[in-house]
Amino acid sequence: MPKEITHALPRAVIAHLAAYSAHDPEAMIATLAPDALVNDNRREFLGHAAIRAWADKEIFGDNVTAKVERALDQYGDIIVHARVDGDYDKTGLPDPLVLTFYFSLRNEVITQLIITLNTAVA
Repeated sequence: MPKEITHALPRAVIAHLAAYSAHDPEAMIATLAPDALVNDNRREFLGHAAIRAWADKEIFGDNVTAKVERALDQYGDIIVHARVDGDYDKTGLPDPLVLTFYFSLRNEVITQLIITLNTAVA
């Protein structure tokens, strides 16, 4: 069973999501390993340069904010359900928009992040 850790997130995860809301690309990149992989909605971005280009446009360009609603530790990986808002096209998206962030960390930095919109399963 995953362990509830909503109020005890790893520092890198806290800093990563806080950087979205603070509109601070440098702080976000500092949470990632140089060769980190981000998969956002089935699109892969590998390494700081690719991740920064994606984030500049789709996170910071759209003034995205992320507020943690629930977090779990699943065998050392961190699963965060976060309410996301911003100036992006919301056509066809649920309101509120809650995305799932799957973080893998090694040596206190994020090595992999998968972001997806999940549907509830009964």
